[in-house]
Amino acid sequence: MKPLLAALALLASINHAAAGEISLFTDADYRGRPLMLREPVTNLDRIGFNDRASSAIVRSGTWEICEHKDFGGRCIVLGPGEYRMFDGFNDQASSVRELERGRGRDGYRDRDPRHDDGGWGRRGPRDDDRRGPPVELFADRHFSGEGVMLGSDVQSLRSRNFNDRAGSMIVREGEWQVCEHDDYRGRCAVYGPGRHSLPRGLDGMVSSVRRVR
Repeated sequence: MKPLLAALALLASINHAAAGEISLFTDADYRGRPLMLREPVTNLDRIGFNDRASSAIVRSGTWEICEHKDFGGRCIVLGPGEYRMFDGFNDQASSVRELERGRGRDGYRDRDPRHDDGGWGRRGPRDDDRRGPPVELFADRHFSGEGVMLGSDVQSLRSRNFNDRAGSMIVREGEWQVCEHDDYRGRCAVYGPGRHSLPRGLDGMVSSVRRVR
């Protein structure tokens, strides 16, 4: 019996260590009342935090935040990083959960059922998208114009003469974080495989890119 209990305890500790962690704050710039989560919450109203989140820090995992309870309505997806203000999503969060690892959903992108294309706002990869570098950035929002191909982390796109120029991107493998400042600072978003037009707040503002999974 003791070996079985020891194995169960070890398994529990491994699962706990693997769990993601997100902290929500009632005010922008990580101020106000904080709420740290490691488990899904289907209704933030039950813990007195409904429609109160204004900023967040994701320490690990990829998290989905939705405007209605039970993950309904518009949603945003946040990968590891700091989000000093929820642009267009302030004081609207009602449910939160960590996404399964490897699901490859978009990061910081709205999911609105009124405009659902069956891919959470993400265009599925085309046949020609499966060939090429892991990531390709484009100056135009429609995957055209001048571009840059990336196969590894880039602390500053100034080194590639592409700082504050990206309007869209194709991810062919892995999950990649794009950030508005050098060294992966400022507002960030995580994207999995697919074709992505960058949202307002990151369109033409990306300065660093790195692989997170």
